[in-house]
Amino acid sequence: MNRTDDRDAIWRRSRRAAVGQLLAAAGLAALGVRTAGGDVLTQPDDDTARLADLGMELGPAQRAAGRAFLARHPTVDVHAHPGLFLLSPLPDTTAFRRALGEPFVDRALADLHAGQVSAALFACVADSKILELSGAKLRADREFQPGEAYADYQRQLVELKALRDHHEVALGLNPTDVRASQRHGRTAAIFAVEGGDFIEDRLDRVGEAFGDGVRSITLVHYHINQLGDIQTEAPVHSGLTLIGKAVVREMNSAGMLIDLAHATFAVTKDAVEVSTRPVMISHTNLVTPAVSHPRLISREHAALVAAGGGIIGSWPSGIGQRTFSDYIDSIRRLVDAVGIDHVAIGTDMHGNYRPVFRNYRDWSLIPAALLARGLGEVDVAKIMGENFLRVFDAALARTPGAR
Repeated sequence: MNRTDDRDAIWRRSRRAAVGQLLAAAGLAALGVRTAGGDVLTQPDDDTARLADLGMELGPAQRAAGRAFLARHPTVDVHAHPGLFLLSPLPDTTAFRRALGEPFVDRALADLHAGQVSAALFACVADSKILELSGAKLRADREFQPGEAYADYQRQLVELKALRDHHEVALGLNPTDVRASQRHGRTAAIFAVEGGDFIEDRLDRVGEAFGDGVRSITLVHYHINQLGDIQTEAPVHSGLTLIGKAVVREMNSAGMLIDLAHATFAVTKDAVEVSTRPVMISHTNLVTPAVSHPRLISREHAALVAAGGGIIGSWPSGIGQRTFSDYIDSIRRLVDAVGIDHVAIGTDMHGNYRPVFRNYRDWSLIPAALLARGLGEVDVAKIMGENFLRVFDAALARTPGAR
């Protein structure tokens, strides 16, 4: 897919205007967080704008250390929507599609390669067709018609497979694929689905998705589905439903990694109790005395996941973070709360709100900053990829044909 300069210009204009409307009005207003100063999520046009405010000093030697780190260690973004691949060829008849604008897969993949990202979880969005603005909230404005969620999963899967077939991206089916991508200077796409809506009441669809190459499912998103409650709406199920528990068991059996981002504490507690494998929360941070709202989690919530061997992906959103340095503080806060073995990086690229980390070309700055803050290389390697690879391997353990 080759895009002209005109198409890039159209994309930039539409994305600035529309994403600001959706994510500034809905993405955090839905969470009870006020926006400030009219900032919007944009894809910067040049290197100098990518990180407008580091909030910390990183000298040439420290930046070089970050780049050298990537040559030695596999690194993984545990939640992302690179180039908004999931929107093509969805008509612009939904608020979600109109707001996010045109996909830009070529540019995103170029950034991933330039940034030396070994792998990212490329996440479809299961409820994208039914998301609308309701007042100041992003939420599902209707229920799916029978078969509609599954049909949209299949549409997005076609786009994922196109990445594998028509772009310089490897397929990340297991940790071995990720390590090979790091050695060969490539990026592996680990297929994921954000929201279990497409499963409906068909447990066999978990195994089917695994056969399609999907390796992680986020149980819930912005739609209260058949599996459980979400953080941004009043609870309906009081935790994980009976079919939700059955899906967790089926995901364990299939070798699928369970993602509990957007899930309530009650859903997380139920899932951890049912699952025989470690789980993850792919993109969140801890509440603090200064910042508290539904999309962040308590230390107790994080400890539940860590106690089962799982991981939490630290999220560089504009929720309680104004600079890149603030994001590094959030990573360190998670490390202090749950231990070095249970923290990862989950950027939510390119579906994030007011991100303080904006472009994969700056990927090396995360290890550079962590090293500069005094973490050792082994510990930074855990955060940047090894913790995820351990959990990924555990999810696949003893699964026939997984390796």
